[in-house]
Amino acid sequence: MGLQLPKRARQLALGAMLGISFLMLGACSAEDKAQASRWAMPADSPITEQGQYIADLWKWAWVALLVTGGIVWGLIFYVSWRYRRRSEDEIPVQTRYNLPLEIFYTIAPIMMVVVFFFHTVEVQNKLLDEVDNPDQVIQVVGQQWSWTFNHTDDPQDVDGSVHYVVGTARDIPTLVLPVDQTIEFKLSSPDVIHGFWVPAFLMKMDVFPGQKGEERNSFQVHTTKEGTFMGKCTELCGVSHSRMLFNLKVVSQAEYADYLTTIPQAEHPLLGGSDAVTQAGLAEAEEHESNGGDE
Repeated sequence: MGLQLPKRARQLALGAMLGISFLMLGACSAEDKAQASRWAMPADSPITEQGQYIADLWKWAWVALLVTGGIVWGLIFYVSWRYRRRSEDEIPVQTRYNLPLEIFYTIAPIMMVVVFFFHTVEVQNKLLDEVDNPDQVIQVVGQQWSWTFNHTDDPQDVDGSVHYVVGTARDIPTLVLPVDQTIEFKLSSPDVIHGFWVPAFLMKMDVFPGQKGEERNSFQVHTTKEGTFMGKCTELCGVSHSRMLFNLKVVSQAEYADYLTTIPQAEHPLLGGSDAVTQAGLAEAEEHESNGGDE
């Protein structure tokens, strides 16, 4: 026979648990509260029109899950109290093979998955939709273990002249973008798979080796907010993967035009091989520098 606590003791235990729960919720720091207010999304995001679709999907998915969780937990507590064992001799009514109930808890989760799937596909289509004439085309190269950013001078001629920035395993490059413009990213790799991710975009895309021309992965964003943000590689691409970082700056269109005049220019995009040189590992780079830069 199980140990039965007096009714008064059970009430006190329940009250103590509720009190501790409220104290724990009240102890959240200002940072935790700010994170909760933005549904655990990165600070200062999204910074693109496309990112807002992801933020809305994420928020309403959480709302649906919280409502579902509230209903489930409410039912659990209700049946635990309503059909509890009231005396040693009384056994609560046992329900078996309730066909309507079994149909409900089979169909309801399936319908929820269908709804989530529909909205996910809808948002994905919006994210991957591309206009024919973007304002800017940036050809991104991920290599072991840094980034090259080619700012195409003529968006209609992606094989023509570019202004470029090349990072190394020791020097983090900066990708500068103009605000309030549609920007297309074309992704290339000369070695292994990398992942191009700006958390403030709320999306990422893999960078595959061997893809050329229109085969390359690409996506577009329309920037909406100026500021400085961080980017990184999200695929384990080698020994110095953790150093494969870059900065992102979104500036005014006038500042962007001035910026292009300060960086090197090339007749063709630097897409790998002898152009965007695959960077040596950190140890090799340090050894190279210690030898005075000699081969």
